Amino acid sequence: MIRYIVRRVLLLIPVLLGVSFIVFSLIHFTPGDPAMIILGESAPPEALEALRLEMGLNDPFLVQYGRYVFNVVTKLDFGRSYVTRRLVFNEIIGQFPNTVKLAALAVMVAISIGIPAGVIAATHQNKWIDNVTMFFSLLGVSMPIFWQGILLILIFSLSLQWLPSSGFNTWQQMILPSLTLGSGSAAIIARMTRSQMLEVYRQDYVRTARSKGLKERVVVLRHALKNALIPIVTIIGLQFGFLLGGAVLTESIFGIPGLGRLIVNSIRTKDMMIIQGGVLLIALTFSLINLFVDVLYAYLDPRIRSQYK
Repeated sequence: MIRYIVRRVLLLIPVLLGVSFIVFSLIHFTPGDPAMIILGESAPPEALEALRLEMGLNDPFLVQYGRYVFNVVTKLDFGRSYVTRRLVFNEIIGQFPNTVKLAALAVMVAISIGIPAGVIAATHQNKWIDNVTMFFSLLGVSMPIFWQGILLILIFSLSLQWLPSSGFNTWQQMILPSLTLGSGSAAIIARMTRSQMLEVYRQDYVRTARSKGLKERVVVLRHALKNALIPIVTIIGLQFGFLLGGAVLTESIFGIPGLGRLIVNSIRTKDMMIIQGGVLLIALTFSLINLFVDVLYAYLDPRIRSQYK
């Protein structure tokens, strides 16, 4: 297992290099002059050229990329914001905790709704409760985040006035963003749970457990659900990574000061360094979550653990 974890960690290096190269390339070839963004459109040409030389913007593309990677690896220096002139690392780290908190709450919402819904649908296959559950799961997958967020604000904030429509400091302010971001993942988890439970139900050990006279609740929770968890854990891990990216829209809708909203504002102001640093941080977090999920497999399935003994 240790060798496996080390190998996976080493594989993160080319993944992050690839992500950084793609993001750096897109930003480099995007129209816009960083020197003009910093000094303004009315700045004299001499000042613009001097700033370009100081920032190394006239160097070849690969030289600029190599210098950026070297600074990130050796100094953890992601550059400075074009707009605020503050360090990018400090900017994104200051906003990232709210994004992680939002994604974590959304995952909790998705798990608490998705797994029970999938189990109930599987235990009542082809009955009305199964059809209703799958209908709402299809609805949850189909609804765009921005439309669902606005709809929840209209219903619970403006019409009923039960919950606030912005902020992220109190538990009341966290409910609507978490529901908005987590409902789509809950629908995906519900469908996956139902599918896996139905597959496990056909296994011999489940029939054996029933033949022993065990209660149906014990058969479902201890025997069926436990063995159906591995692909469900995969989906949950992937959804957490996707939710970090989905937080961009949710944070903008509910006015949450997180990394997603920071990236959106940076796109509007063409603050390329913030965009680049934020995307790299999300990519790193996504990769680490996938690594954690893979390691968790070994503790859920003894067959996988035995391969590394």
